[in-house]
Amino acid sequence: MPKKKSEPKPTKHAVDDSVVGLRGELTEQGICDTLEWNFMPYAMSVIVSRAIPEIDGFKPSHRKLLYMMYTMGLLKGNRSKSANIVGATMKLNPHGDAAIYETMVRLSRGNGAMLHPFVDSKGNFGKVYSRDMAYAAPRYTEARLEPICAELFRDIDLDTVDMADNYDGTMKEPTLLPTTFPNVLVSNNNGIAVGMASNICGFNLREVCETTIAYLRDPRCDLLETMPAPDFPTGGEIIYDRAEMNAIYETGRGSFRVRARWRYVKEGNLIEVYELPYTTTAEAVIEKVVDLSKTGKIRELNDIRDETDLSGLKITMDLKRGVDPEKLMQKLFRYTTLQDSFTCNFNVLIAGMPRVMGVREILEEWVAWRTECIRRRTYYQLQKKQEKLHLLLGLGKILLDIDKAIAIIRGTESEAEVIPNLMIGFGIDEIQANYVAEIKLRNINKEYILKRTAETEELEKAIEDLEKILKSSARVRTIIVKELETVSKTYGMDRRTGLLYEHEEFTEEAPEPAPDYPVTIFLSREGYFKKITPQSLRMSGEQKFKEGDALSMTAETTNQAELLVFTDRCQVYKTRCDAFPDGKASVLGDYLPQKLGMEDGENVLAVFLPGDYTGFLVFVYADGKVSKIDLAAYETKSNRRKLTGAYCDKSPLKALFQMKEDEKLALFTTENRALVFSTAQLALKSGRAIQGVSVLTLKRKAELVRACRLAQSGIRNETRYRTRTLPAIGALLKDEDRVEQQLSLEL
Repeated sequence: MPKKKSEPKPTKHAVDDSVVGLRGELTEQGICDTLEWNFMPYAMSVIVSRAIPEIDGFKPSHRKLLYMMYTMGLLKGNRSKSANIVGATMKLNPHGDAAIYETMVRLSRGNGAMLHPFVDSKGNFGKVYSRDMAYAAPRYTEARLEPICAELFRDIDLDTVDMADNYDGTMKEPTLLPTTFPNVLVSNNNGIAVGMASNICGFNLREVCETTIAYLRDPRCDLLETMPAPDFPTGGEIIYDRAEMNAIYETGRGSFRVRARWRYVKEGNLIEVYELPYTTTAEAVIEKVVDLSKTGKIRELNDIRDETDLSGLKITMDLKRGVDPEKLMQKLFRYTTLQDSFTCNFNVLIAGMPRVMGVREILEEWVAWRTECIRRRTYYQLQKKQEKLHLLLGLGKILLDIDKAIAIIRGTESEAEVIPNLMIGFGIDEIQANYVAEIKLRNINKEYILKRTAETEELEKAIEDLEKILKSSARVRTIIVKELETVSKTYGMDRRTGLLYEHEEFTEEAPEPAPDYPVTIFLSREGYFKKITPQSLRMSGEQKFKEGDALSMTAETTNQAELLVFTDRCQVYKTRCDAFPDGKASVLGDYLPQKLGMEDGENVLAVFLPGDYTGFLVFVYADGKVSKIDLAAYETKSNRRKLTGAYCDKSPLKALFQMKEDEKLALFTTENRALVFSTAQLALKSGRAIQGVSVLTLKRKAELVRACRLAQSGIRNETRYRTRTLPAIGALLKDEDRVEQQLSLEL
């Protein structure tokens, strides 16, 4: 019989496959079991309880700090020393005072790390754009909650969220905060867990609220129309690619580029950088520029220094004589973090499970969660009112015979029998009898009882309304929309981060200065452009055009004036009058598609003189939508030759107008209808590719065929076609208001 092999005894060196038992001896344990029993609980704790934000937009450390400040009365009271706040927060967060204070610093207004800070700080809290500017110790600084925190804790005492025990069971804390707006998108958040991470960029609060309202009304709405891109507290400019941004919105992953904002100061021949990308610091930029200067890659600078003061960030670079600031900045964007990438990873905890979601999915989860908060609040209010109504109904029965109630109480020998006797005498239950028995002797009069019972009717109406809210999803959505509108109106701010379209081209050489003098420009319908001086114009005869061509626009301007040339490919070409030779009336002029290097088949729609870029452009589309775009959206600091995404391409463009102030426009359809409206009814937008809002309601197979200024429309009875609310279907066109005009793009 073969001998049985003896199993190898574990040794003290077999650390990978053994653990110390209860009595100190080594026992075998598989590496997989070690990972499952020892490592996985730690990993899940980091993921769920530390690094990944939840649907309210907070990590546990943020939530604990803000809730403790709320319980300390710092929402409306005076500031408290940061050391006091940190000490109190340790009742909920036992991870040390340093970690708690760092959390407060990041949430503070003084640090500037958030678009909408939650901590109103006093003292030195450092700066997010500075690596070396250290914040002061907590004993020197003071803090309280910002007013926007009222939206974080609204109705928290009405059972809107679950409350859990703290780590030692001595007090309760909320598992989530019932935020009335999607703070998960507003507050930028990042964290590194075990095997996963989260990096959520912040969005503009007003745009987030508008987008959420649009989503509630239509879950398939275009999110980029109301929320085109993220917004950073440090400003800067996003190099915008709509397709790239749309992919981030859909998947929750991706990256985009952000660059600094700068200005050239001619008097001192220097460049001032006053806004940085959110991902870098002033010290990192300066160190990199110094290294480039030492290696010889940058030779255009005499000096670089940090001139940041109380007014804000400022990095100053002294230029050598003859240096082109635009070319230098393009080189610095390429070699330094003055242009940097922001990587998005929208990883959010949903019901304790991490999920990478797009913006639409996040809005869906937030709306579902907020709906549950409102239902819980409504149910809590309903219960309280029902309980009060129940007591008042019992009190109303006592009103019928107060003397009988007194007689029952006086005739009862035992105190324990008072309640049962009242229940029998008036047919009320024990709760109502207890309420009646506790009424003070001075209040046993008809006046007091009548005042209490007068609330019965109001309570019944309130209960009925609350029950309708619980049964109606539409009512709940209406409540959410009203709350979002209030938040947007109260706390909304303009965007800090600008949009710079990715395909904007840069000219290598700055244009040579040209003499400035008065000129008159002419544009034909087929795209021929002429520039004629006043002297030549006085001596000229009739303007010459190709056969079948005609004059489209003419304007008086100067030789150095800038021109915006819009085409039918959603592009705008930027040029100047001095780029064209002086012409005569007897010549055809320059063919713009060839002169500007347009694409094959690309045609000119209109030429505008932007001047100082004040005013706006109005775009009218075939589907009845109209967009009102700020003319400043087309202004650029450098000599860019072409800007893509000049307007929306979702529907054919029917007309475009340049306006200094609001005017009235007339729209005409194939159904022989007309509509008159004022551009003042449209909101001014800063994004170029925004489609706009519906102005004209078109029936099936109907089309918008013409748009013009009211003065050019031929309409006599303006009031017949005017409307105050948009969109509108318009009115049937009468014969006296009908004018036969050739369809063309108006200027």
